[in-house]
This record gives sequence, C-alpha cells and structure tokens, in this order.
Amino acid sequence: MAAVEGTARPPAWAVVAGQELRDLWLGGRGLLLSLAFSGLLSVLSYLVATNTALNFLEQRESVNLTLQVAIAVGAMLALLAGADAVSGERERGSLESLLLTPVSRLQLTGGKLLAALSLWVAAYIVTIPYVWFLGRGVGIVGVALATGALVGTLLAVFLVSLGVLVSIFAGSNRVSLSVSLFALLALFAPTQFPTSAQQGWAGDLFLRANPLTAGEHYVGKIVVDGHPWSQDASWLVSPVASAALFAILAAFAGARFMRLSGDVSK
Repeated sequence: MAAVEGTARPPAWAVVAGQELRDLWLGGRGLLLSLAFSGLLSVLSYLVATNTALNFLEQRESVNLTLQVAIAVGAMLALLAGADAVSGERERGSLESLLLTPVSRLQLTGGKLLAALSLWVAAYIVTIPYVWFLGRGVGIVGVALATGALVGTLLAVFLVSLGVLVSIFAGSNRVSLSVSLFALLALFAPTQFPTSAQQGWAGDLFLRANPLTAGEHYVGKIVVDGHPWSQDASWLVSPVASAALFAILAAFAGARFMRLSGDVSK
C-alpha cells in the first residue's frame, strides 16, 4: 500500500499533453493531416526527381526544395493546431472543464504547445524517406535531415506559440485561424520578392529579421552550397530569438489571460 502511495505521478503538463495528443491523433485529425502532407511530398518528390533526371534541377537543389517545403508545411500544420488550442476548446464547450481541473493555466498552455508540436514531429518523420531518396546519390542526407530538424523545430516552436497566443485572445476559432494564417502569409511574403529587392544591407537585414526567410536561407546555405554549420550561424539568430520569445509570451498569456471568453477584460 505504501509503495502505491509513493508512486510518482507524472507532472500536470504531461497529463494535459497526453490528453491533447489522444484527441489529436486518436480523433483522426493528426492522421488525416499527415496523410495529406505525405501526398503533397510524394507529388513534389516525383516532380523534382523527374526534373533532376532531365538535368533541369541539380540534386542538392531538389533536396533543398523538398526540405524547405516540408519545413514550411509542417510548421503550418503545427500553427493551425496551436491556433485551435484554446479558441477551439472554447467553442466546443470543453474549455470550462479544463479550467476547473486542479492544473495551473501555465501547465495547460505547456501541454497544448507540446501536443501541437507533435504535428511537426510527424511531418518531419514523413519527410525522412523523401530526403533520403532524393539525396542518397550526393551524400547530403544526414546533413540535410539534421539541418531540417534544427530549423524546422525552431520555426515550429515559433509558429505554434504564435498560434496559441492568438487563440487565447481571439473571440472565435474562425478569427484565430484566420489571423494565424494571415500572419503566416505575411511572414512568407518576402520569399516572393524579386532578387533585386533582397540585395543590399536593407534587404539583408529584412531577410535576417524574418525568422522564416532567415531559416530558409540557412537551410539553403548548408544543403545547396555545402557550407559548414558555423559559417552562416548568424542566420539562426532570428529563428532562435522568435522561438524563445513567443514561447515565453504564449506561456505568460496562457497563465494570465486564458478565459472562457476571448474578451480578456472579463
């Protein structure tokens, strides 16, 4: 009896994360999104492999393109899960029961963040065979996967935290998802700028300040140009700072402002 009483209980955030993971994956949403992601990578890999065979696309560039699409889409899936974390629970009527449990709001937020990040982890695992297939002939599979894991995780933490932050304050789940997607599109917009607009000190500073363009640039330097990790490490400043800052902001907002209503004044 004493042994049973002395059994260590898992921390509350781990319990919350476990419940969120069951809802996400056993409920089918995570699996469906992963299957759709796998289909997208299959089509992309076929196209870039065909172009490589026709000498239109160099193998390193094929790996880089596939890896960057995987990072972008995987992080987007995690963002959507984060954007649904609080506002979705609020609309489904299940947030009240969560807030009444003997678990601090900080731990609730932490558990939801970790569960949302599982979508990025699943997307990364799905990406591995595609990167291997495209990069096996040029010996960059290990470097590409390690770089993708580093940059993708930083961007996923940043975007999940952003999604949760928006979800806490949004008046409805639709607003939360819309604002999060708009923010994502705004962050990706600079990648479509002409090359001339990205040159000079101002263009360089702008690309470095945006965590998504900075992460994309770093992946390209490692995978395509074959640079050592340390040579372009300054491009990781923005992804690292954004991941840390928004994770802290999401944790603070969850602890202070998580309410049954999106109006934090109530």
